[in-house]
Amino acid sequence: MQEVYFRRQQVIQGFIVDFYCHRAGLVVEVDGDVHDLQKEEDERREKILSELGLRVVRFGNDEVMRDVSAVVGRIKACL
Repeated sequence: MQEVYFRRQQVIQGFIVDFYCHRAGLVVEVDGDVHDLQKEEDERREKILSELGLRVVRFGNDEVMRDVSAVVGRIKACL
């Protein structure tokens, strides 16, 4: 696998995404509890990012804390 780099807190179309890999066109979002209250906003963001040709993968904070290896595996599969 080629080396890939992620930028943290990258601004794209006025949105701040958690992690962005330009080479792969991949956005990784890590969602805390606040995202339970803003599902429509998250869907709108994801639609706009997708229209730019970006793929978005989301993880919950609890998922990252509980099984980071599985999260990394899913990110690698997206790459």
